[in-house]
Amino acid sequence: MEKIDKMDLKILSELQEDARKSLREIAEKLGVTEATIYNRINKLKKLGVIERFIPVINYSKLGYDLIAVIGITAKGGKVVEVEKLLAEMPNVTAVYDVTGEFDVIAVSKFRDRDSLNEFVKNIGKLEFVEKTYTMLVLNVVKETHMIDLSELIE
Repeated sequence: MEKIDKMDLKILSELQEDARKSLREIAEKLGVTEATIYNRINKLKKLGVIERFIPVINYSKLGYDLIAVIGITAKGGKVVEVEKLLAEMPNVTAVYDVTGEFDVIAVSKFRDRDSLNEFVKNIGKLEFVEKTYTMLVLNVVKETHMIDLSELIE
């Protein structure tokens, strides 16, 4: 398997800042050719480091003001089945297999209380769900899918 080096990390850092930057802009900033950037990005895609390029959307601006964090306990070793069902639900933004009091944590976004209410009740009806515990987010302090890569670059 090919190794990821500091140049790859610098490219990832640039793409995290703005994935719409042109290859030329990134190449100029990093002091390499556009072909190098192109080849490195393709390598990172092939390695699965870059899965896809997506916009960061402020869902609150689209009316999705309710965020629920739901702890779920699965029946009799059926955690994976519950996770798969949750992952297919359109309002679910994250599904985590966790340790502790719950087996699964799901994060979901909703436009109104009625849709949240219906969603929670539907989860409770799933065949392999033993119990749920729903927490509403009061204020989003930080929400991102990126981390600062600079410590890996230095």
